Amino acid sequence: MKVRALAGVALLTTMTLTGSPATAGAPTTAAPAHPTAPQQATGLRAVADRAGLRIGTAVDMNALADDAPYRAAVAREFSTVTAENVMKWESTEPQRGVHDWAAADRLIDFARANRQKVRGHTLVWHNQNPAWVNERDLTPAQLRAVLRQHIIDEVTHFKGRVWHWDVVNEVFNDDGTWRDTIWLRNLGQGYVADAFRWAHQADPQAKLFLNDYNNEGVSAKSDAYYALVKQLKAAGVPVHGYGVQGHLAVQYGVPGDTLTNLRRFERLGLQTAFTEVDVRMPLPADPIKVQAQAQGFTALLQACLLADRCVSYTLWGFTDRYSWVPGVFDGEGSATPLDENLTPKPAYAALRDTLAIAAR
Repeated sequence: MKVRALAGVALLTTMTLTGSPATAGAPTTAAPAHPTAPQQATGLRAVADRAGLRIGTAVDMNALADDAPYRAAVAREFSTVTAENVMKWESTEPQRGVHDWAAADRLIDFARANRQKVRGHTLVWHNQNPAWVNERDLTPAQLRAVLRQHIIDEVTHFKGRVWHWDVVNEVFNDDGTWRDTIWLRNLGQGYVADAFRWAHQADPQAKLFLNDYNNEGVSAKSDAYYALVKQLKAAGVPVHGYGVQGHLAVQYGVPGDTLTNLRRFERLGLQTAFTEVDVRMPLPADPIKVQAQAQGFTALLQACLLADRCVSYTLWGFTDRYSWVPGVFDGEGSATPLDENLTPKPAYAALRDTLAIAAR
């Protein structure tokens, strides 16, 4: 059973954080589906299981195919997996009506072989759409039709095999205004409700999430999501979860009201989850930055463990060997709990120790 009291562990109280998860590329290499490593009693997965929490990672499919130590760590350390790129629309339907499910299916097979749940990421986003989805060639009515077909096709293909879906990703700006996207311009705000209804129609058993960054604490952005969820629930829209990405940076501190924020969404009947956690730092690393990083990872984990309906905590990659951060944030990196050689950092020990406390 999940423990809700963490003795001797305090949540941090500082400022909000920034960061956006723009990952690139859609690898297609094969990965073996058979179990690759035994679960260790002291690894993250084992202690998270005892604490009643799913712990996960985003998976680089090229690495899963070609890097045996990486593959073994994914199987050993995590009970859920998220496709970093291969379930995004540009990967699954690069040409209109021509689907490529192969890489995503390989991840599903790997997860099944290793008794892992799968988070689907992501159905509706303003990034990483196929080139043929554009306002030059498609009218608003056609855009609505292709979006509906995309959601129905993808969720149907993975029906019964995906645990959670990030249905709509990054709807709002940080000030709480609607993000200007191809979907908002052409379909209006109702595209969010439509997307959830279509996904639920295709797989009534999957849990359906909103997902965003810079929404850890109570803020203009999370207020906008709170108002949207109340509106969706009042209209009978099947929204089940609120996803907090958790892309943090040590130079900005950690929000002190994360738990308060989670609990208000849970009172609306939603599950909550941390979906893409990493904690980057200006390079080079030093002991203070490393300590702050460990505190950032554990502050979000503590909030999840203390919340009533936080069901999973997912890292957006677990090793610096394949991290997206250096390619997006100039001069920053070292954002994951393991270094380039898969050697655990203090952040890894802090996560494991926090889970162990919760499991007592």
